[in-house]
Amino acid sequence: MRDTGPPWTDTDEKATLLGFLDYLREAIATKAAGVPEPQVRTPGVPSGTNLLGLIKHLAHVERFYFLGRPITNLRRTLRPARTETLDQLLADYREATRQANEVIDTYSDLSRPAPRPGGRAAAPTMRWTLTHMIEETARHAGHADILREQLDGATGR
Repeated sequence: MRDTGPPWTDTDEKATLLGFLDYLREAIATKAAGVPEPQVRTPGVPSGTNLLGLIKHLAHVERFYFLGRPITNLRRTLRPARTETLDQLLADYREATRQANEVIDTYSDLSRPAPRPGGRAAAPTMRWTLTHMIEETARHAGHADILREQLDGATGR
């Protein structure tokens, strides 16, 4: 599959930001798709980072920033349970991003506050949140690239 990159637009800020974020979301999901057990949960680095954990983590982070759902233990979001499968966690990630996009779609002004769990500091703007999620997803997509290459030599998107 040829990687065409995110959609090209320079007329609408929200469309540009969401285009990059959706591109990165699909990149990380594609990187994990089809990796068999136990490799999908095999740590590739001493910290324990693995492909399945990255997918699980990003679903939690999407829900935190865009849906206002709390995360009680950030480290636990990186550790898939033995009963959690790649298909389940990919479906959960795709559902989290679908719900996030529904929220994002309601914003015509990116300077408005994004959703935030109760008891937290003031919410950042939706602009900041979109930019942060691009950074967060890109960083973990890079991790996934390295982990996948270590597993089976697959490179690229």
